[in-house]
Amino acid sequence: MTDVLALPLPLIEAAALRERLAAGAPTVVIDTSFDLADPAAGERSYREGHLPGAHYLHLDRDLADHAPAADGRFRGRHPLPTREAFAATLSRLGIGAASPIVVCDRQGGMFAARAWWMLRWLGHREVAVLDGGVPAWLAGGGALDAAMPTPSAAAPYVLGAALTPTLDAAALQAALGRVRLIDARAAERFRGDVEPLDPVAGHIPGALNRPFKDNLDAQGRFLAPEALRAAFAPLLAGRPPAEVVHQCGSGVTACHNLLAMEAAGLGGSALYPGSWSEWCADPARPVARG
Repeated sequence: MTDVLALPLPLIEAAALRERLAAGAPTVVIDTSFDLADPAAGERSYREGHLPGAHYLHLDRDLADHAPAADGRFRGRHPLPTREAFAATLSRLGIGAASPIVVCDRQGGMFAARAWWMLRWLGHREVAVLDGGVPAWLAGGGALDAAMPTPSAAAPYVLGAALTPTLDAAALQAALGRVRLIDARAAERFRGDVEPLDPVAGHIPGALNRPFKDNLDAQGRFLAPEALRAAFAPLLAGRPPAEVVHQCGSGVTACHNLLAMEAAGLGGSALYPGSWSEWCADPARPVARG
């Protein structure tokens, strides 16, 4: 018999989540649906219908802080809030450090992975991503609900030690050639053939390309762990995950590759949150193409 009290990590199937909710197992569901081309679309779709009881976190408002650095430096298109600020956001929703959390979206985990990574960055261990997201929930017969959840009273979120490392642009530049840098953007953006979002086309010298969408099957669900391990093996080239750094355009889809490696049993890599958008904003930093 399935132990519904044990939250599968880092991915949970829709059937397992339905069983968990039906059994009344403590579970906080967070919807992070978003559309980069229409920043209001994700919240609009959430309000029209979401998993029962799900809260909503907005990429721009809740999962990023667009204020410049104290020295005025541009921190990228989706810079991280402080750990304290994100903890306060969770507290307002009634979420505590011990709450079992399931994160979902409608975009194959593109934004759910960012929330999953940020929660682990706070030290949160009991957090999983719904594999296949809202579409998988519906495909399995799950219903949506338009009722807005009422946050429960909770003590302030207590930060723990970060479970996932980060490094800034200066540290990454100093480490180039000594770390395996993996870029999650589409191949044409990585090569510099096109650049629809940032002012400079190309990639960080030495980076390898692993488009995040390659982590998914035709149904938008993550590939099996053994398939993910096989896909990442040539990128790691025998190096341990601790010597791997992930980046993308703005630190969002890089988290998808981090989640895929975690699902493959290859956890422990770092994130460069500023990613290409921060890197290319400084003309003194090197750029590669091709």
